[in-house]
Amino acid sequence: MTSELLGQALVEEAVKKSGLIWVRGPGSPARALWHVWHEGAACVVGDGPGEQPLPSLADGGTAEVTVRSKDKGGRLVAFPARVVELPAGSEAWRAAVAELKGKRLNAPDAETMPERWARECRVLRLEPAGTTAPLPDGSLAEPPLPTPATTREPVPAALPRLLRGRRGRRP
Repeated sequence: MTSELLGQALVEEAVKKSGLIWVRGPGSPARALWHVWHEGAACVVGDGPGEQPLPSLADGGTAEVTVRSKDKGGRLVAFPARVVELPAGSEAWRAAVAELKGKRLNAPDAETMPERWARECRVLRLEPAGTTAPLPDGSLAEPPLPTPATTREPVPAALPRLLRGRRGRRP
């Protein structure tokens, strides 16, 4: 019983202090998701235009959540979670969205964001279910997922000269 309570406390504190959690749904790779801790679960919003993808996370399903240290990046805790989709407009949805709205950075429509989320996005609760997983012996490093946001173009030839030249000039 004591170790179970310590595990719950570890999960809550780690998730509260972390900026991102890594979530792996059934049959998909782990993805970093921004979140808030609200009423005993990590709440996430996504699957809409301009929001984070929530692949293979379905209402009533399960997911594996891994929390890393904010400062060192090391794995703190991993735990199984039950996925619960909050119905748009419900009391639980409004409470979770109020918390999420404060954490959403760079939103193009900060004032009307909750209405857009109700129309176009899903709000999920990732409720801890079960005991924490033991820490692994080896590295769990994986190559990054492919994304259109990356480029593999060479640095322009003139860039080093331009950067050097700016340091030598005086205004």
